[in-house]
Amino acid sequence: MGVLNVTPDSFSDGGRHLDASAAIAAGRKMFADGADLVDVGAESTRPGAAAIDPAEEQARLLPVVRALAGIGPVSADTRNAATMRAALAAGARVVNDVSGLAHDPDAARVVAEAGCPVVLMHMRGTPETMQARATYADVAAEVFAELAARLGAAEAAGIARRNIVADPGLGFAKTAEQNLVLLERLAAFHGLGVRLLVGASRKSFIGRFGGAASPADRLPGSLAAALVAAARGAHVLRVHDVAETVQALRIWRAAADPSSLDKLPGRS
Repeated sequence: MGVLNVTPDSFSDGGRHLDASAAIAAGRKMFADGADLVDVGAESTRPGAAAIDPAEEQARLLPVVRALAGIGPVSADTRNAATMRAALAAGARVVNDVSGLAHDPDAARVVAEAGCPVVLMHMRGTPETMQARATYADVAAEVFAELAARLGAAEAAGIARRNIVADPGLGFAKTAEQNLVLLERLAAFHGLGVRLLVGASRKSFIGRFGGAASPADRLPGSLAAALVAAARGAHVLRVHDVAETVQALRIWRAAADPSSLDKLPGRS
């Protein structure tokens, strides 16, 4: 899953793709580089970010979704039911909600009626308040339980379990150390009975432990985190650097199973 932020203030690429034409070009490149899905978001949810009006969110998001939906599968990264509905009408196939469908009371109904896949991420509070709520006795156990509750609420709203993907929410109401614990214990989250998504790319904990202050310098650490997540069974990796992650995964798979080399592009 390629990350495409159509925002002025996202932590890593804010402002780079605010212009629709730049965002569309970036999304096209992600598909060409091997992305199976491009995740388009128009509201920053970095720590401390304030909410924006859904009308502004849609003005940024919808032209990009419409253009890219004709090229490959697109997901809409949004907490707002009205934006979900508009993005799905514009061609998005997946909803990715960092609040786990808890932010907007109409969100679960929109997803249920659409019958589309949805990513439920774990977060406490809002982007403005979440880092003050990163207190856990056992972070993996508590995140698991809170995600299980969101899955239960989604099913009660009519969303089929087969359409749900769970995301432990690295960096959202988590300290740097807690993010590492979640990666180390990721395999336990298969107990939720749904597919798992992990988004570690360029996040601050990689900068802290990898000695890279700028998000742009966190590619090596992001690749390491992606491979750890893949080794622990993550089904979807949400990344900024698509081509590099695809290459890393190919080598990891080939080393684990040399016969897989015959399945790589360009081999007869």
